[in-house]
Amino acid sequence: MTFINKLSAAWTANDSLLCVGLDPDMAKLPAQFQNDPQGIFHFCREIIDATADLACSFKPQIAYFAALSAEGQLEQICAYVREHYPHIPLILDAKRGDIGATARQYAREAYDRYGADAVTVNPYMGSDSVEPYMEWSDRGVIILCRTSNAGGSDLQFLDVGGKPLYQHVARLVAEKWNSNGQCALVVGATFPEELAQVRAIVGDMPLLVPGIGAQGGDIAATVTSGRTASGAGMMINSSRAILYAAPQAGEDFAMAARRVAEETRSAINQHRG
Repeated sequence: MTFINKLSAAWTANDSLLCVGLDPDMAKLPAQFQNDPQGIFHFCREIIDATADLACSFKPQIAYFAALSAEGQLEQICAYVREHYPHIPLILDAKRGDIGATARQYAREAYDRYGADAVTVNPYMGSDSVEPYMEWSDRGVIILCRTSNAGGSDLQFLDVGGKPLYQHVARLVAEKWNSNGQCALVVGATFPEELAQVRAIVGDMPLLVPGIGAQGGDIAATVTSGRTASGAGMMINSSRAILYAAPQAGEDFAMAARRVAEETRSAINQHRG
């Protein structure tokens, strides 16, 4: 099954456009994981189990693991998702950007070492920085387009033939790079008008949408701007708001994470049409 097929099935099976981000910060983990050599794996495993029926995808951010020399635990997490929830797409958020043989090694890291269904990549170096990922035709290539950070406008709004650069990237991916039908784009929830413009350019191409939750993106505006005619087409990511949800009476951290994930999915579904 290809990444796109698996994602489409997960949208339907879990009635969800919610992507649960896995960004483990040791300073924020519950006390029982602080001195556990496998604490990152154990924490993420609990989050995965608590939210697996509510998510259309899981997205570990590699920097949170690499900074702690925890790539081995990331391998365990990826293997756990593949074994226990093989129907849910696994996205490695790495934002890689290089060319030729080096790009191919990054692709091997994502697809072979971690077994990811898709990986985020940076298009700044052009088509030959993306082509090596296409050799894995069943996997997804999720390309940065209009990012959720304010500083993204420094480059993404530069004029390219009368259109901003992010729209040029969207059109380039949709019309030239997506020959295998495996591409998606990263477009932030913090800019709903630009999100709508990207959707108009790329048709039903999937969009990975960060920026709700801790970053403050408006869910109603995000879904209305980015949904496809079928009410799908998006992986709307929330990380910190779910991972570090404050427990209410009688809840542990995993129950709190599930509650917030369920609330987020419900809020998204209200606007899917």
